[in-house]
Amino acid sequence: MICSNPRSVFRGLFFLVIVTVVSDVNLCVLGANWPSWRGGIDGSGIVSEKNLPLEWSTTNNIRWKVKLPERGNSTPIVWGERVFVAQAIEAENRRTLMCFHRADGRLLWQKGIVYLRPEQTIKANSYCSASPITDGERVIVSFGSAGLVCYDMDGRELWHRDLGKIDHIWGNASSPVLYGDLCIHYHGPAKGAFLTALNKKTGKTVWKFDEPVWNDEGRTDGFTGRTNGVIGTWSTPIIIRAGGRDELIMTFPMEVKAFDPSTGRELWWCGGLNPLHYDSAISSEGIVVAMGGYSGNSLAVKAGGQSDVTTTHRLWHQVRAKGGIGSGVIKDGYVYFGSGQVHCMELTTGKFIWEEKIKGAKGGTWSSMILAGDYIYMPFQSGDIAVIKASPKFEQIAVNSLKESSNSSIAVSDGELFFRTQQTLWCISTKSVPSSR
Repeated sequence: MICSNPRSVFRGLFFLVIVTVVSDVNLCVLGANWPSWRGGIDGSGIVSEKNLPLEWSTTNNIRWKVKLPERGNSTPIVWGERVFVAQAIEAENRRTLMCFHRADGRLLWQKGIVYLRPEQTIKANSYCSASPITDGERVIVSFGSAGLVCYDMDGRELWHRDLGKIDHIWGNASSPVLYGDLCIHYHGPAKGAFLTALNKKTGKTVWKFDEPVWNDEGRTDGFTGRTNGVIGTWSTPIIIRAGGRDELIMTFPMEVKAFDPSTGRELWWCGGLNPLHYDSAISSEGIVVAMGGYSGNSLAVKAGGQSDVTTTHRLWHQVRAKGGIGSGVIKDGYVYFGSGQVHCMELTTGKFIWEEKIKGAKGGTWSSMILAGDYIYMPFQSGDIAVIKASPKFEQIAVNSLKESSNSSIAVSDGELFFRTQQTLWCISTKSVPSSR
């Protein structure tokens, strides 16, 4: 049939294309993917899904579980039907990426590289602690001193960059992030550490920032007087929107820095941290919060500034604070974080609202929280995961144990929780049958 009005046809086709594009974008934003550590480039740990499991055990609400070859701390990521986990095979000097089918946990492929040179770490922080990242076409993983490797979704190696040895007594853990065509990664901690952006398609360097040389002078944390191996950051950078621009936020020893993520140009910096820093910054309402661990220093600073903003934009500063190793979450003007106990404080003032010990949970925590609706999920090293209410009034909902130790965090996808203990990868779900995707 011939249409008598070609303009109507064009308008109809244009409308159809726009609807299709918008639908695809919405699927990407609202769909079931968990493409990176903490779920996105802002590192917020905030989940758009709200109907997640609240209770489980080793036998109840477990969709599947698979044994892993060795211990490890890497948090899984999820894209479509694939679940990715970084895994070292220490006896073979291999650094690998494992890909599982999300419906039943079967191994689809495992690829990696051999690294024969000695690499420092401690028993609690095994090799391959960083989480991979994917855009649905490629998956990029940090193997520490063995460099960054990029694979396609079927495990074919696309590129490998050797960025040099990371020589730190406590190992490494910073995960890469994606920004447009860039893969941004902190290669450290160690002497000569740096923050860099690589072209995600080729692995070629786009920009590089060399970390300043830090010393032990004036430190106020629990490692006063000890200089060998206790200066460094294990933070993963985040990207936020502030002052009408994108800002790449990185917590270094002693200070928070913001960069233009496209060029690596320094935008602003704020002093007040200690020389030893573990968690990533978190941000809300244009405010960046950075917390030092092991009686380190914590602070909050307004983003969007220029040059040194320590005296102009810093909202509060705590010396020998109560921060931990894992990253917290922010909701409705309150910051929640864990350090064995769980804490709530005001975002703008740093005032503590409550500090509580989780009943039924054992040990401390290295893991980062996630927030789903009004519920915070907080893993412990014992394998216990506490569920509490995100509220200025403390309320404990549940404690669920998988009875295996863990230093990993939770990935969330399509109503399911993916959690890695030292021996096992778990899919926690209340669904009776696998989703049709």
